[in-house]
Amino acid sequence: MAQTPAETAPPTPTLAGEPGTRTGSDGAFIDRIRRLVAAGDFSKAEEQLDAWLAVNANSSNGYLPEAYLLRGDAKLGQDDEFQAMYDYEEVISGFPSSEYFVTALERELEVAKLYFGGRRKKMFGVRIDSGRPIAEETVMRINERLPGSRLAEKALMMLADFYYERRDLRMAAETYDTFVKLFPESSLRKKAMQRLIFSNVAQFKGTDYDASTLNDAKIQIENFRDRFPADADAAGLGDELMIRLDENSAMQMFNVANWYDDRGDWVSAKATLNRLVRRYPSTKAAEQGFDLLVSKGWAPELSESISPASLSPEKASPTNNPTEAAPQAQPEAQREPQPLAHPDGVDAAPAQPPAATPSRGGGR
Repeated sequence: MAQTPAETAPPTPTLAGEPGTRTGSDGAFIDRIRRLVAAGDFSKAEEQLDAWLAVNANSSNGYLPEAYLLRGDAKLGQDDEFQAMYDYEEVISGFPSSEYFVTALERELEVAKLYFGGRRKKMFGVRIDSGRPIAEETVMRINERLPGSRLAEKALMMLADFYYERRDLRMAAETYDTFVKLFPESSLRKKAMQRLIFSNVAQFKGTDYDASTLNDAKIQIENFRDRFPADADAAGLGDELMIRLDENSAMQMFNVANWYDDRGDWVSAKATLNRLVRRYPSTKAAEQGFDLLVSKGWAPELSESISPASLSPEKASPTNNPTEAAPQAQPEAQREPQPLAHPDGVDAAPAQPPAATPSRGGGR
C-alpha cells in the first residue's frame, strides 16, 4: 500500500498530558476517550463525544475544553482537518483561560502546515479547494492571540518561507520584514534579514523599471553587515553586490531622465540628471549623465565631494566648462550593470513594464 507523502499526511494527535484516573462519571468518560484517541480508534471516539457534547455543550462542565480538543483530534485522525478546526476554534474562542488553549493553537498550526504543503480542502467529500487562505489566516490569528511567543514566531517564519519558496517575492519581503520587527532577538533573525534582502533584489525587473526595491535592499545590506559582519561576505552581501546595485539604480535613473528628455520635459530631465551625478558619481550612468548635461548646455550641479581632480582630462578641459566637475570613470568591468540574482536562485529576469513606468523611447 502506497504511503501518504510526509508533507500532506495528517499529524498524529498527541495528547496534551497523561492524566491519572479521574473520579466522577465525566472524568472517567474523558479518560476513556483519551485512550481511544491514543489507540487510533478515532471514529468511536468522535461518536461518543458527539453524544456527550450534545448534552453538555451549553453547561458549565469543566471538561468541555478537553472534550472539544479530543473531538478535534479524532476528526484530524480521520483525515478531516477542516472540520477539526471548528473544534479547535471552540477551545480557543470559548475557553481562552483553559490549559488547552495553547494546545489548540498548536493543532491549528499543524493543519496550516498541511495546507501550505499543498493539501487541498475538502468540498462535498472531494479535495478540490485551496487551503492556502485558511493557512494564511491561521498564522495571522496565532500572532494575534499569542503575540511574541515561540509558537507565533514559528508560524510567521513558516508563512514567510512559504511565500519565498513559491517566488511570491513581494509577500515574502513584507512577511520577513514583519518578522524582523516583531522578533528582533529571534535566532532566526539572520535568516529573515538575508531572505528579505534577496527578495527585494529579485523584485527588480531591469533598468527600465522601478528601482525602489534596490534602494531598500541597499539599506538592508548595510544593516545586515553591521549586525552580522562575519556572515555578510559568505552570504554574498559584500561590496561587489553593492556596486552592482548602484550601477543598476544609476542606469534606471538615467533612463528616467531620457524619458523626460524625449517628451520635452527639460526641467525634470535636468533635475534627474543632476541627482544622478550627485548620488552615484562613480557609475557609468553618472558619466553618461554628465556628458548629456554638458551637451545640452545644462551646468551640472555637483556636490562638494566631487572635485575637479576626479574628472578625466577630456572633461576637465576648458572646452568642457572647466568650472564643473565630472564623476571619475571606473573600470569597464566594474561599471557595467550586470543581471541580478542571488545564491538561492531567485530569477530577476525582466517582465513586461507597468503602464505608468517611464522608460526611454515611445510612450507606455
